[in-house]
Amino acid sequence: MKIKRILVSQPKPETERSPYLDFAKKYNIQIDFRPFIHVEGISAREFREQKVSILDHTAVMFTSRTAIDHFFHMCDELRIVMPATMKYLCISESAAFYLQKYVQYRKRKIIAANGKFDDLVEISKKYINEKILVPLSDIHKQEIPEKLTAAKFNYTNAIFYRTVSSDLSDVNIKDFDILVFFSPAGIASLKKNFPDFKQDETYIGAFGSTTGKAVLDAGLRLDIPAPTMKCTSMTQALEEFVKKLK
Repeated sequence: MKIKRILVSQPKPETERSPYLDFAKKYNIQIDFRPFIHVEGISAREFREQKVSILDHTAVMFTSRTAIDHFFHMCDELRIVMPATMKYLCISESAAFYLQKYVQYRKRKIIAANGKFDDLVEISKKYINEKILVPLSDIHKQEIPEKLTAAKFNYTNAIFYRTVSSDLSDVNIKDFDILVFFSPAGIASLKKNFPDFKQDETYIGAFGSTTGKAVLDAGLRLDIPAPTMKCTSMTQALEEFVKKLK
C-alpha cells in the first residue's frame, strides 16, 4: 500500500523549516495538520470551587505560556491585582520573557529554567520557603506534583484551564492512510468525533508510551510507535515505516 496522505494531530508548523514538510516533499506525501484537542479556560465559578486563594501565595510556577495566559485571565475575571512582591518561576526563558505581556518585567522577581521541569525544580529550591501556586490543566504530567512533593516545596496545584476535544465534523477520517497522535487526549478526541471509526487499513502512529497505551486501550492497532532506539522523533519513525512499505 502506497502512503499518499497523513493526518498529523497538531497545529501546522508556523515556518517552512519543519521535518514534517521535508519528509512530505522527499516522499511526495500530502501531510495535513489538524489539532484534535485544544485548551479552554475554566469559569470563575469553577475556579472558586477549588477553594484556592491566589493572593495567599507568594510565588507562581509556570510550566507553559498557556498557563501564563489562563492564570492572568483568571486574575482579571476575579479582579485580582498581582502584588509587586510576587515571584514568578518559569519553565524557560521564552516563558519568562512572555510574562512581559502581563507584568513589568524589570520590576518583578522572575527566574527561568532551561525548558526542563527538573531544572525548574532545582533552581526554585532557593524559594523552598515560599508558598507556590502552580497553574495547571486538568490533564497534566504527574511528574509535576510528584517532584514538587519529593523536593518538599510548599505548593498548591490549581486547575486554570482544561483540555477538550476539537470539533472535527468537517474531516473525513478515511481520507488518510496514517493518523499521528501525541497524547491520550488526542485518541479520546478520535473516539468522540468518529465513534464508528474502524481502523482497517489505516495506520496509526503515536508519540510517547502513554499515547501508545491509549491507542491499544481504545482497541486500535499501534503501527508506528515513537520514540524508539532507532527513531527518536515521529518524523523518523514515519520515514522508516514508509520505506518498509515501498
